[in-house]
Amino acid sequence: MTFWFLLLLGLATYLMVQRVVAHSTRTPVWLLWLVLMTPAFLLTGWTLMYGTKQAPPSSLILWSSIICVLLYWLLFQWGRRTPIDKQTEPQAIESQPVINPTAEPAKVRPIEPTEETQLRNCFPWSTYYIQNIEYRPQAVICRGQLRTTPSQAYQQIKSNIEAQFGDRFLLIFQEGLNSKPFFVLVPNTQAAKSVNSAKAEQLTRPGLAFLLLVATLVTTTLIGTRIAGVNVKVLQADPNMFLQGLPYALALMTILGIHELGHYLTARYYKIRSTLPYFIPVPFFLGTFGAFIQMRSPIPNRKALFDVSIAGPIAGFIATLPILIWGLAHSEIVPLTEKTSILNPDALNPKYSILLAVLSKLALGNALNAQSAIDLHPVAVAGFLGLIVTALNLMPVGQLDGGHIVHAIFGQRTAIAIGQIARLLLLLLSLIQSEYLFWAIILWLIPLVDEPALNDVTELDNGRDILGLLSMALLVIIVLPLPQLMANLLQI
Repeated sequence: MTFWFLLLLGLATYLMVQRVVAHSTRTPVWLLWLVLMTPAFLLTGWTLMYGTKQAPPSSLILWSSIICVLLYWLLFQWGRRTPIDKQTEPQAIESQPVINPTAEPAKVRPIEPTEETQLRNCFPWSTYYIQNIEYRPQAVICRGQLRTTPSQAYQQIKSNIEAQFGDRFLLIFQEGLNSKPFFVLVPNTQAAKSVNSAKAEQLTRPGLAFLLLVATLVTTTLIGTRIAGVNVKVLQADPNMFLQGLPYALALMTILGIHELGHYLTARYYKIRSTLPYFIPVPFFLGTFGAFIQMRSPIPNRKALFDVSIAGPIAGFIATLPILIWGLAHSEIVPLTEKTSILNPDALNPKYSILLAVLSKLALGNALNAQSAIDLHPVAVAGFLGLIVTALNLMPVGQLDGGHIVHAIFGQRTAIAIGQIARLLLLLLSLIQSEYLFWAIILWLIPLVDEPALNDVTELDNGRDILGLLSMALLVIIVLPLPQLMANLLQI
């Protein structure tokens, strides 16, 4: 009964957020939804652990509600759109490319009738034979026949557009529903800003980033003391015991920070305007809701989309491996009991994940057998969460890193189909591993459509294709349970 109530509440909250604020902020709907639902999740977790006989502390309800409302407001304001943003943001739907249905109509036509000849001259017949020009209030759509490679066509036509019209337009190249690529010209409102206003815009806020970093260090250290077994009375009697939570805090923040730095540095390499990584501190749950960056300029092509997207999971996974192995090596082996599960760090069954089982055997050796579970060291808890973060981000759905990766490899249309299949597969897996049910619900709430790159037609090279497929293989070995045949070989 509790589960169905939570499910209905979650769906109602998501629909409300999507309907009311989705078009007013760049902040992902699923993140706003997660913040709003946190008090409900905490109360549900308390009920599952202690039953209805023991009422939850009033402070838990009060403070979680206050913090989540403030966090929701901050996230909404941080990503808040302006009317200009709505007029220029490209959409990945051919029927209304680059047009947001909630935006106000533009007062000035992007191309004057006398300029159509200039526009047509930008499309050489040997490169892209233009057949039709469609005028929209916020865009000009040019359809025709591609006569050369997509990369050459985009570069040449982009140069021609800039030669004729300067920086008045952003040029977008998309794959149509009929598999015929088309060009879209969108007014470049950023170019209309004066130099002074551009300088006045604060893209990165080092002070805010540092403040959130310190706050997250405090909240994760607080949670780390609980993981280390320090109760509140001991902490009040000896404040120095607060330092017992630092190993968990530093390990988890290192993983999350390196993940976001991977995105940030790669975005800077491609000259994509992006903010510094910002941590989200919370004084409960894991001590943080993670970290994020925001990109404030379009992604130039699918190569850049792939590199920026995969850099985070790869960097985070590389940081996770030594932390997890060290933590497992310093963990204790306990008997396998009925309380053993993937969500119980005091008695974790490593066979719930292929990769976790292999790393556990590597770290603990012959001491780990078929009747063993693991009481995780706080550093191992952080490393295990690093695996979960990597797997969740690699899910090939929508605006998750994995969704960007399959979009860059296969294109938008195929990526939507892959995302739908991934949703169904994870839902089926949750029938075997009930712990994945929450993940499955989250994926169903994330939109499948991903924002296109400016050149969203040119395909990747073989090396990136292989790397992308390897990242999907990494997702599989993290998520799938250990087969019995491998368990026999590992003797666990």
